[in-house]
Amino acid sequence: MTELPRKEVTAQRLGQTEERIARLVRLAARAFNRSLQIRLNTEGVTFGQWIFLRILWTNDGLSQRELSEKAQLTEPTAHTALLRMEELGFITRQNVGGNRRRQHAFLTEKGWALRDRLEPLAVETNALAVEGLSEEEVRALRRALGLMIRNLEQDEKNGAELGLKVPSTRSLNSL
Repeated sequence: MTELPRKEVTAQRLGQTEERIARLVRLAARAFNRSLQIRLNTEGVTFGQWIFLRILWTNDGLSQRELSEKAQLTEPTAHTALLRMEELGFITRQNVGGNRRRQHAFLTEKGWALRDRLEPLAVETNALAVEGLSEEEVRALRRALGLMIRNLEQDEKNGAELGLKVPSTRSLNSL
């Protein structure tokens, strides 16, 4: 079995005498999502729909595959969300360029109008999350998280070069 090279790292070196960084980041992300979902719910929008709306507001007309890649979600998940968004009148799906199999999602007027109502909710959630942090602490947090993301993305690329990849949930369930 191929393995990634291991680095000798101690918990103390990482400043983890109490909580692991991965756990804190996961809990923070979960709290962000829940806080935003509470706010989105007042507008009748789910967190999953929010993800696709944000992408379409800057890249209207993407295919389901392109949307799922940008959202980092599976195509079946994207398909389900897009069907519901179409039922709600947020998007229309159309074939483009004569390709009958590949549908692209386009925002409707209703979908575009949601932007002015939903984006302030996300801004509010972000402001709430950093309340009590100085501007320099917020900048440092952004730099640190960005570096962590790049480090972990590089680790995934290194693994891919060795033939390792993230297993599907389905394959893990069969173990």
